[in-house]
Amino acid sequence: MAVLLALCAAVCCSALQTVGAKLYSNRYEGDQVLRIIPSSHVEIQLLKQLFQNITVDFWQPSSTSFIHMGSSVDVHVGRNSTGRLKAHLQQSHIHYKVLIPNLQKEMEKQAGNRSSRKRRSEFQYDYEVYHPLEEIQSWMFEMNRTHPHLVDMFSIGWSYEGRPLYVLKLGNRKRLHKKAMWIDCGVHAREWIGPAFCQWFVREAVNSYLRDSSMRRLMNQLNIYIMPVFNVDGYHYSWKTDRFWRKTRSKNAKYHCRGVDANRNWKVKWCDEGASLHPCDDTYCGPFPESEPEVKAVARFLRKHRKHVKAYISIHAYAQMLLYPYSYKYATIPNFDCVETAAQNAVSALYSAYGVRYRYGPASTTLYVSSGSSIDWAYKNGIPYAFAFELRDTGYYGFLLPEALIGPTCMETMRAVRAIASGLLKKCTS
Repeated sequence: MAVLLALCAAVCCSALQTVGAKLYSNRYEGDQVLRIIPSSHVEIQLLKQLFQNITVDFWQPSSTSFIHMGSSVDVHVGRNSTGRLKAHLQQSHIHYKVLIPNLQKEMEKQAGNRSSRKRRSEFQYDYEVYHPLEEIQSWMFEMNRTHPHLVDMFSIGWSYEGRPLYVLKLGNRKRLHKKAMWIDCGVHAREWIGPAFCQWFVREAVNSYLRDSSMRRLMNQLNIYIMPVFNVDGYHYSWKTDRFWRKTRSKNAKYHCRGVDANRNWKVKWCDEGASLHPCDDTYCGPFPESEPEVKAVARFLRKHRKHVKAYISIHAYAQMLLYPYSYKYATIPNFDCVETAAQNAVSALYSAYGVRYRYGPASTTLYVSSGSSIDWAYKNGIPYAFAFELRDTGYYGFLLPEALIGPTCMETMRAVRAIASGLLKKCTS
């Protein structure tokens, strides 16, 4: 552990220089996050036209395709465009409010809190701060080293930029041929709460194995595969260059724009509704299904273990939702009753922690229609329970969820995931 802490201190110092002192070269000074709520179809059309002329970074939903009447549209607007956008909105009588008045200042405030917290906890790995990729990978090695009876670490492939794609396998090694559950985090780079949860889950699972009989039962009867950072290249880039980067970092031969939406690249209704063919869009589906080595590696691993994997969980943010198939169409899955019950139990368990309410249901009706998603692929490939969590919050902080909320968010989500895992040990007939 001493080796890990020394390495963390060095890496952390470097990361804080990037995120704290330089803070992305002050690139977000004067930028704002606006929440716009169109109240008619006319206003929706006006908004779509407006966003063709004014470039914004969509936070929620992920593109103009998903703008609906009465639903919030959260956009990150550059300092040179805020005045023009507000003027157009006011002129068209479209309701909006400012969620974050100065993105740079909000980030500096959070970075300052991170710096002081790191100084207080230099001798202990802190699960209530966000960690850069190098620290997370060092932590994975350390968990593997210190808990050999419960943790096995391996790589399932390499990212576009040549980074290893590490996975932790949790479970009592003495029992063979067990059911399995897969959890991935960090599919979209800017959703930092995802990797924070995956680390929290591992810590709780191994630390409570001896004292918590229900966790011990789960670990004895299930293998749990955890991928803390799915999109390693994008996550690294979100720490070093662009905090709000979403996609992978693959290059395109015809466009300067980089990356593919790793949750639109799966081989299930690929590049249909809710995905974009344009490489510069945040929902770009890629040149072909599984074009991204990260997606291909996970798909290959899950196909190989499909006989044992009974649940697939992908952790995203933000919206406070628990989603299940289908994403690409308005239809009811064959085992709807079992999946709906599992979702209801998970959301109830989550609510029991702090009273935070999550909506749950099919992704297409609860959030929006999207094709090429991981949960649809998992379900189509024989994994009966496929879920996507959209963690806190509902937009006040958005992708800048403060580190003070990591603990509560992870604690409540832990209850939900444990509820889903416990359900796998029971037989459900629908």
